[in-house]
Amino acid sequence: MVRRSPARGRRSARPLTRPTVRPTVATTVLGLIALLGISASCTPQTTVSPAHAAPQAAPTKYVLLTFDDGPDAKYTPQILEILKSYDAKATFFEVGQNVVKHPDLTKQIHEQGHSVQNHTWSHADLRKLSSASLRNQVAKTDQAIRAQTGYTPRCLRPPYGGVNKVVTQRTDSLDKVIRLWTVDSHDWERPGTSVIVKRVLTGVKDGSIVLMHDGGGNRSQTVAALPSILKTLQAKGYGFAATWCR
Repeated sequence: MVRRSPARGRRSARPLTRPTVRPTVATTVLGLIALLGISASCTPQTTVSPAHAAPQAAPTKYVLLTFDDGPDAKYTPQILEILKSYDAKATFFEVGQNVVKHPDLTKQIHEQGHSVQNHTWSHADLRKLSSASLRNQVAKTDQAIRAQTGYTPRCLRPPYGGVNKVVTQRTDSLDKVIRLWTVDSHDWERPGTSVIVKRVLTGVKDGSIVLMHDGGGNRSQTVAALPSILKTLQAKGYGFAATWCR
């Protein structure tokens, strides 16, 4: 969601006429062209260096890509490389135990401009926990992420999307914002690369939050699907931001 200059030494084009200079053959020819109404496209054109061309307009539509259950030693680096190649940013909802196992990956994610957020310590279903256990799941993960990024996650994604009134009240007391998703790729089912791509592209609109995974199992299909997703959405004018939850 990417997701040159011409040879040096050429002198810049000068005006063809000056008030104090006699008309040249070139200016006479150009004058005749104008009088005859011949298209300007027939006249010689000055090549504009891409380096000085007008920059592309900033995207007016955005998609929030999110990856759950990492970091993973095998798949997270591959996903980071793909995101980098498309100049795309994402939000990674990380499991605290995995952060402790792979602290350098969490640090790398943060340093590359992505957002790292809380996905509990052990991928626990918060609906089944006591208040003290829920607090522990969140606090330990905050601590692990803070050690690698320097900040405390603002957002929490409950595993399995497990939210009810009690969970909401308890997370509110911890000053956490619950963030779920609007487009579910169901990539954890491993339905095939083309299916993952279709599910994402069919469901996306401006402001969509896409759920994918970089950990928790074999994510090779997710890795394979990501370039097509990014390329297609960029072609449709979408950008990919990671300012969410900062």
